[in-house]
Amino acid sequence: MKKNIQQEVQKKYGEIAASSGSCCGPKQTCGCSAPSAEDLSASVGYSAADLASIPEGANLGLGCGNPVALASLKAGETVLDLGSGGGIDCFLAARRVGPKGRVIGVDMTAEMIHLARENAQKGDLKNVEFRLGEIENLPVADGAIDVAIPNCVINLSTDKDRVLAEAFRVLRPGGRFAVSDVLFQGDMGRVPQSLLDNVEAWAGCVAGALEERDYLARLRRAGFADAAVEVTNVYDGAPENSCCGAPELPNGVRLISGFVRAVKPAD
Repeated sequence: MKKNIQQEVQKKYGEIAASSGSCCGPKQTCGCSAPSAEDLSASVGYSAADLASIPEGANLGLGCGNPVALASLKAGETVLDLGSGGGIDCFLAARRVGPKGRVIGVDMTAEMIHLARENAQKGDLKNVEFRLGEIENLPVADGAIDVAIPNCVINLSTDKDRVLAEAFRVLRPGGRFAVSDVLFQGDMGRVPQSLLDNVEAWAGCVAGALEERDYLARLRRAGFADAAVEVTNVYDGAPENSCCGAPELPNGVRLISGFVRAVKPAD
């Protein structure tokens, strides 16, 4: 089952990269209507100035928040984007950290890496690089990163504990975990198992979402401190509140996007 999910996710996002369209783009790869990538990104916190500052083709409308705006990046820092896609967050982060800073994007989809590298050339951004790899096995040295900024990606992994352990490994002491992700809130025992096992719902960033308290507990087990979630959007099934048609959920359960913060304790 896990292998099938990973293969389906990789296939879907390869198709998105090849078409340079969002999850909710014209090809409707996650089965929804077709708002533009710009509209989707604006709805989750990207400003018009943000979107105007990045190379054309970098915004695929795949995020569920804007971690760069919330991560308090500083000049000279080294930033890691797990599941970097077309590069939107890497390019925004590169401008924040400046020429003395560095941004690394990691993605498991070769098509995404190719697209992101093309976008970096178009933007003439010298302090960004993209590496092919899995977020469960990051091609990054121990303690090399100041800030990790995954955006709507950890929910796609079938081994989230491994992802969090890898994020902890590559962060420097005092490094920050600053993530936008999709989460459930409420009693997961009430969520139909048929939804949680649905491969399409995994690829659409729904079925793999963790419950908020579970997410925070896993962060603590991985070694992080000061873990917290700030709700940024609620997807309650209503069309105006959902990119990809959030499923109808039982009373007492809701699907959200949130900004997840944590810190690797200093030595």
